[in-house]
Amino acid sequence: MGRVALVTGGSRGIGEAISKDLKDKGYTVAATYAGNDEAAAKFTDATGIQTYKWNVGDYESSAAGIAKVEADLGPIEVVVANAGITRDAPFHKMTPEQWHQVIDTNLTGVFNTVHPVWPGMRERKFGRVIVISSINGQKGQFAQVNYAATKAGDLGIVKSLAQEGARAGITANAVCPGYIGTEMVRAVPEEVLNTKIIPQIPAGRLGEPEEIARCVSFLASDDAGFINGSTISANGAQFFV
Repeated sequence: MGRVALVTGGSRGIGEAISKDLKDKGYTVAATYAGNDEAAAKFTDATGIQTYKWNVGDYESSAAGIAKVEADLGPIEVVVANAGITRDAPFHKMTPEQWHQVIDTNLTGVFNTVHPVWPGMRERKFGRVIVISSINGQKGQFAQVNYAATKAGDLGIVKSLAQEGARAGITANAVCPGYIGTEMVRAVPEEVLNTKIIPQIPAGRLGEPEEIARCVSFLASDDAGFINGSTISANGAQFFV
């Protein structure tokens, strides 16, 4: 068995691609999901990747779920904090509930996912923390004050964790995808995609989930041991930092 990798939100979209790519590269993968039992079961049947259900926004649920993964598969050496939601609204119409839902999942959820595995990584002198942020955390986005705040916060998390973990052989990095051709994005009306979204991307196309997955697999590898506190922007030249 290879190193154990935990991917939150790992059974759909970008997370699904990450889980599959890590498995293909020899990792023993655990993928979490939040709600759809039927979809998770189909994912496991198709891939052989075990799925676990918990709410990343709740610390106790996350800690208990992580303990179950480690009891089943072994110590988690790679953690990919991918789970995320959107609750979009212009700021003057955004409700406190919409704000807190996104903060709880996308930002607090990263803390809840990484914090329980951090002591073990420090003891073993090895760890890979990879957080899936977003182009909108780098540039902001209309009607996404909540989402952009969390994704910008993710970058602060990895830069700080990198400084704390480096001497213990732990790296912490982020990937900022641009517009990726997930089921959610492809559900946007074709006219909107072709006239509003794709023209903003100099590459002239959406990214593919597998392209993000390959970034993650590289950051998880031994070859990336000196890359720490960094952000890979995978957006087809749409935005530069």
